[in-house]
Amino acid sequence: MADLANCPRCDKLFVKGAHDVCPDCLKQEEQDFQTVYEFIRKKKNRMSTMQEVSDQTGVEKHLIQKWLKQRRIHPGEFPNLTYECERCGTQIYEGRLCLDCAGDLQSDLNEETRGKTIAEQEQEKRDKQVYFNVDQENKWRN
Repeated sequence: MADLANCPRCDKLFVKGAHDVCPDCLKQEEQDFQTVYEFIRKKKNRMSTMQEVSDQTGVEKHLIQKWLKQRRIHPGEFPNLTYECERCGTQIYEGRLCLDCAGDLQSDLNEETRGKTIAEQEQEKRDKQVYFNVDQENKWRN
């Protein structure tokens, strides 16, 4: 079932599907993408930074970052187009986190997993312990 949403760019109501903006803004974003891509394709502009591309094309940095994250612009071809790690702000080429933050997150997850397994082992020990209660009054009754 499709969801109704307000476009984050123009606040127009639209049916949210594969795209996160309304059809009119999507057309504008595609035109902006073509502008950026034509700019960075030129040999003299391939080493441009995010700020330089944004200034020269008039396209907002967050849109260029969006295309980098979507891999529509490949960072291997344009090495100075980077964006910030979502956790610490370090400049990165791909993904959402830098290698340091990803490593920290992975080690935290491993610790949590180890903690859960220890807790699960303790619970299993408790579950295996069986206590019998003998009712003294009804002990010999059938």
